Formats: sequence, C-alpha cells, structure tokens
Amino acid sequence: MMKHYIKALLPLLFIALTANAQIRFDEGDDDALAADTLLIDSVSPEQQSLPWPQSVVAGIDNLLKSDMFETSQVGMMVYDLDADSAIYCHNERQLMRPASTMKLLTAITAIDKLGGSYQFKTDLCYTGEVTDGTLSGNIYCVGGFDPRFNIDDMRAFVESIRKMGVDTIRGTIYADKSMKDEAQYGEGWCWDDDNPILSPLLVGRKDMFIDRFVQELREAGIVVDAFTGQGRKPDDAFCICRRFHTIDQVLMRMLKESDNLYAESMFYQIGAASGNQPATAHSARSVMNRLIEKVGLDPKRYNIADGSGLSLYNYVTAELEVRLLRYAFKNNNIYLHLHPSLPQAGTDGTLRKRMTSPFTQGNVYAKTGTLSGISSLAGYCTAANGHRLAFAIINQGLLHGRNGRSFQDRVCTILCQP
Repeated sequence: MMKHYIKALLPLLFIALTANAQIRFDEGDDDALAADTLLIDSVSPEQQSLPWPQSVVAGIDNLLKSDMFETSQVGMMVYDLDADSAIYCHNERQLMRPASTMKLLTAITAIDKLGGSYQFKTDLCYTGEVTDGTLSGNIYCVGGFDPRFNIDDMRAFVESIRKMGVDTIRGTIYADKSMKDEAQYGEGWCWDDDNPILSPLLVGRKDMFIDRFVQELREAGIVVDAFTGQGRKPDDAFCICRRFHTIDQVLMRMLKESDNLYAESMFYQIGAASGNQPATAHSARSVMNRLIEKVGLDPKRYNIADGSGLSLYNYVTAELEVRLLRYAFKNNNIYLHLHPSLPQAGTDGTLRKRMTSPFTQGNVYAKTGTLSGISSLAGYCTAANGHRLAFAIINQGLLHGRNGRSFQDRVCTILCQP
C-alpha cells in the first residue's frame, strides 16, 4: 500500500521541482555554468503571442521579478540596429563596474584610432661598426608593447645579428622601454589579483627580455662581452630586424579569451597614438573620452581607469557600451575587425559553454566580464525576425556570479527566440 502511495506522489513531486527550477536562479556552486534548460521557459505562451518587440519587453520584465534583484542590481539596454531605436532600457544610465566588457571600449577605440592594419612592433637596432666579426657598439631592443612577442621572434633577432657576420658583441645591450611610462600595474588593481606586468618589452609575457636575449645569443655561439642596461635608441641607430603582430591577432585573444595583458597593450597603443611620449593611461583615456563625445555622451559622467576592466575604479553604463557597439556597427572599418573577434555563444572563447540552445548558439557574439560581485555581457545578436541587436547587461552586487550569467543567458534567449 505504502509503495503504491509513494509511486503516486513521485510525478507530483517531479512537477513541483521542475516548476520551481524554472523560476529560481541557482545559488549553488559559483564555478558551474547555468544549464541551458533553465532558459527555455523565460517567456510564457501569452507573452510569445505578443508582437515583436513587445514580447521581448514582457519577457525581460518577467525576469526582473526574480528575488535576486532584492539584493543585487542590473543595468541593461537593448538596441535595434536596423530600426535604429532602443527596445529595452533598465537602469541603463546607472554607473557600474564593467569588468571585462571594458575591453569592448578599448577595442572599439583602438580600431577607430589606429586602423585595421595597425601593427604591434618590436625593433632590433644597433650603433657602431662590425670589424672582423666583432660588433663594437651598442644594441637596442626597442619595445612597442607587443604582447605576442615570443621566443621565435627573439630567435629571429639573434639570426639577424648572425647574418651580419657578427660572432662577438662588445658594448652595451639596451632595453628601450621609452614607448610607455614606468607604471607596472594599472590604477585601482587589486594587489592579490593575477595582474599582468605592464612592460613594453616582454618575451612570452615575462619582463625578462634582455636576460633571455643574452642567453639566446650565447646559445647561438655569439660571444657577448657586453654590459646590459636600459636606454633609448638614438636617432642614428641602424634597425636590422622588426617583428610585429597585427591588430587582428591581438584582438582575437584579447576578446575571445579575455586576455588582460593584450587589452592593456592595446590601451597603451591608443595612448601612444595621441602623440604623447611616453604613453600613459591618461593619454589613452583622453582618446577614449573624445570617442565618447563623438557618440553623443559626456565623458565626465564616466571614469576610465584602464583598458582591461581589472580596475575597481572603472565606472561606465550599459548605455555607453551600447552607444559604442552601435558606432562600431555603423562603421564597417571597425565592425569587420570587432565582430569576428568576439566570443561566439556555444562555440568558442569565454562563451564556448554558454547559450548552447538552438536560438543562441552561433548567434550571440558578446564579450563577457567577471569580477568579484560583478558579471557582465555586451555584444550583438540577431532576432528571429532578422533584426540585428546590440545589447549590454551589467549585474552587480552578486554573491554568485552564476546567477548573473544565468540572467544574461535568459535575456539573450528572449532576444533570439521566435
């Protein structure tokens, strides 16, 4: 009798648990990603029967009724790029920390200012003369803050010296770091974070360029009878080798994998392009502020501290992010470089395990952002009616980042589903 009674209760218990799972945001393990099954019923049949974009408004309004917003905040904006009008706004002018969606601002400014053919360069130059295989003079390794410079690039430097017939170096090997200021870390970075080193002369992401260069020279059989130091390349130096990587190569890792070093490198390229030497965060900020003015907003309303979003001093809005996404979309010379560099839902980058439903997978291209208490997402998607959308969502005050990601994924599902 008891066995039959339990069997009768099991279906009812399953229905109750399933219904509850559809309306609650998971407060569990922060490291686990929200399952896509949580996203399916974000819009009721009644809401789905509404014309677009009213169905979008009703669906997002319903999400905002969640208990999570009793203790956290969200700023968001959705913009129809084809109709050139906003279709949803909520706290879109509330200042919030963007986390790594700050990289979008850096990327758009960089492509706009530097151009799509820009190169991140590192030069090898020398002064003096070569006599009987001996270079009597100085060597200058001129840093351009190329975050991709690796051991293969360094060995190309060594090979260029060998091709000059040099087997001995007598003089000084200089690190020329004059491209940027001496700041090693960004303003407002936490001391206990895994922060990148802001040196314009790196090899394999490490600030040990000259030591490794001397080691590679000696391993190649070149006698190094020279001092090492830091100094600026003179105007009359001969440059014998240049290694470079394109802005697209840097963008791809910077955005898809949310690489902070790559973002800070691009930030300082912006500063250098202003004509100020050495480049500083202030000079980069000035260029970004001019673009903010260009899209019709007041830069005094925001605070930009770095290019990666690591800083706790960054304060922007969802409206600002969407304005810049719209600006990029309207300018093919920016959009054609930006769009393919963004993580693609369910496919690659930081979105490879998110939004794997049929409506969102391969459709949402967006930059993620995560800091303690912050989760953000900003980018592009296409609605079922073919309208292309730009959106920005910034959740703050979260104890569990998973809740912010779950909310963002649900919003994107509403934007993309029929």
